[in-house]
Amino acid sequence: MRKKLHLNEKVYKEIISWIKTIGLTLVIVLVINKGIIVNAYIPTSSMEETIMTGDRVIAARLAYITSEPERGDIVVFKNPDDKSILYVKRIIGLPGEEVIIKDENIYINGVLLEEEYILEAIRGEFGPYTVPNSKYFMLGDNRNGSKDSRVWNNTYLEKEDIIGKVIFRYFPNLKNYN
Repeated sequence: MRKKLHLNEKVYKEIISWIKTIGLTLVIVLVINKGIIVNAYIPTSSMEETIMTGDRVIAARLAYITSEPERGDIVVFKNPDDKSILYVKRIIGLPGEEVIIKDENIYINGVLLEEEYILEAIRGEFGPYTVPNSKYFMLGDNRNGSKDSRVWNNTYLEKEDIIGKVIFRYFPNLKNYN
């Protein structure tokens, strides 16, 4: 003979079921957010027009497990001068390369860098910078409104400070960066 559950027991079981579901969901979200992706908010104009102030992006934490960062990649990383702050910038100089900024252009090992994503010519002359091994020279796409390798105390980004490669913007609308 089946025992009938009282109303209180039914409510209790339903509450326990919801707690388990919510708990499992939180664990899954934490694992994904801490191990697979980076969810980043863009508070400044340093990457405009590519990524706008107020945008939210997703970066892949595992992007560089089997490959090396490449010139042009947009990455989320720990600021070289204050590791508690996350930045989003573009990789310009690779390990061992010389970067010079002059005549409103960037030169890598003496060769003009073609950049279709830049809307405004870069002002000023900087360099030469010789990028050390396992480090990168970083610039924002809004070159005249970006605090980047040109002004940091620690000029170069260390590879281990790269958290993830930006793969898409999801807010305010979807845009793929691969």
